[in-house]
Amino acid sequence: MDFLTSFRFDGAFDRTVDDGIDWLNDNLAFLFDAIRAALDSALFALNWALSMPWWLFVTLTVAASWRLSGLGLALFAAIALAMCQAAGLWEMLIETLALVILATLIALAIGIPLGILGARWRRFGKVLEPAMDTLQTLPPYVYLLPAIALIGFGGASAVVATMILAVPPTVRLTMLGIRHIPTERIELARSLGATSTAQLVRVELPSAMPSILAGVNQSLMMALGMAVIAGIIGAGGLGSEVYRAVRYLEIGRAVDAGLAIVVLSILLDRLSAGIAERFLKTGGTTRG
Repeated sequence: MDFLTSFRFDGAFDRTVDDGIDWLNDNLAFLFDAIRAALDSALFALNWALSMPWWLFVTLTVAASWRLSGLGLALFAAIALAMCQAAGLWEMLIETLALVILATLIALAIGIPLGILGARWRRFGKVLEPAMDTLQTLPPYVYLLPAIALIGFGGASAVVATMILAVPPTVRLTMLGIRHIPTERIELARSLGATSTAQLVRVELPSAMPSILAGVNQSLMMALGMAVIAGIIGAGGLGSEVYRAVRYLEIGRAVDAGLAIVVLSILLDRLSAGIAERFLKTGGTTRG
């Protein structure tokens, strides 16, 4: 037992990780500076694009909700968003929305190609699956520390941490969708002389689209949850308001910000689901 007690690797492991972070900061600082500048610029541009008069944003959201999900969601959007404005949380809501959209777009750009590779090359998929399990089960705070160490405090670090958490659902559901395509479709495409690329574009992706779109929805929800936590590192938005309210024990303000997060979550979930359903009815079914 004394031997087992003395045989600890945590100290050596911790030093290795810290030394690795130091090495990256010393040798690749230019790369992380470029990433930070690019993400800050993209976040600023998205914030600017969304920073229209609040009543115009609400009108557009209500119209989209009515078209995609019906009258119920449209009424909810009108009332709930107007209450967010009345509570003085509008700018924070827009900041959170911009962060979620940017992180999700980056996660999709990474996750969908990885999912395709994992589905088509089984060995890579066997490595990818436990990696995604690890990313999805680690506490979200774990992602904040490396992002801060390499990129610094602020919105760019929040985008990186949020993106990492949003990648696994897209990878998983893309792999799942492609792997469960009926073999008859694949064999028919091959018998017609389709190349590997044509098979992917014309058969596999359209057939797997319901699963891929479900992954988009899940990535949005994961990104929203992480974006709120990222308020701790100065990312702004509703997360920072919750964090500030907790620090000063302003329970009412924390409830206000929490309800605004719920509103944003419901709208993102239902609108993304409505877009997916409409896409499948119009473009997806005609191809499949």
